[in-house]
Amino acid sequence: QVQLVESGGGLVQPGGSLRLSCAASGFSFSRYTVNWFRQAPGRERELVASIMTATVGSSTYYTDSGKGRFTISRDDTKNTVYLQMDSLKPEDTAVYYCHAAGINYWGQGTQVTVSS
Repeated sequence: QVQLVESGGGLVQPGGSLRLSCAASGFSFSRYTVNWFRQAPGRERELVASIMTATVGSSTYYTDSGKGRFTISRDDTKNTVYLQMDSLKPEDTAVYYCHAAGINYWGQGTQVTVSS
């Protein structure tokens, strides 16, 4: 049974940091590109960052939303992907989801709130 469980969200002040985790199970995690998306209230879900498989050097990609502030990484021994978020802004407030490309499954997400 495919599962993706996000964790690590919370309330943080502007300029603060959070590290999100996405624990995967039920499929061959290491073979899949994994993406982090986010969805703010009233807005479309948007891509934040992607990490490819180790066979292509775990290459990473960031959209403008996270470029320069967010770092995506993976540990295939733990079937886990991380999103380190620094210099957080109020506009980063959203529910954050991880998603394995090609897998028809979305987890429950983790809420990130950036507010003073």
